[in-house]
Amino acid sequence: MTDRRLRILVAKPGLDGHDRGAKIIARALRDAGMEVIYTGLRQTPEQIVNAALQEDVDCIGLSILSGAHNVILPRVMQLLKQKELDDVLVLAGGIIPEQDIPALKACGISEIFLPGTSTEPIIAYIRSHVRQKAL
Repeated sequence: MTDRRLRILVAKPGLDGHDRGAKIIARALRDAGMEVIYTGLRQTPEQIVNAALQEDVDCIGLSILSGAHNVILPRVMQLLKQKELDDVLVLAGGIIPEQDIPALKACGISEIFLPGTSTEPIIAYIRSHVRQKAL
């Protein structure tokens, strides 16, 4: 294991215009010693994956409230695979019905954090599940 700080991309995919939760998570991750890149609102799956590639991130956190999670999140995973970014941990959070979670996990989303989740379990999950890249 290296001493390199974990690099986390926090993204708001789709037409979702509410980013308070994403900003709270981004600040908590920074406070926990991680490097955080926040993409801003209304990102396409292509923009998110390109940013992940350019920034050489260890983890992508996708915050989605718009209800388009069953379309957008699998597309992000498909693009990550095409770009050979299979070693990037992908998490999602937001308004995602329980019945949609199994299919999202099956497409490669590692974990889904629903509204009200404290930041501590998210930080712990990232630390324990991210694969350290060689320097």
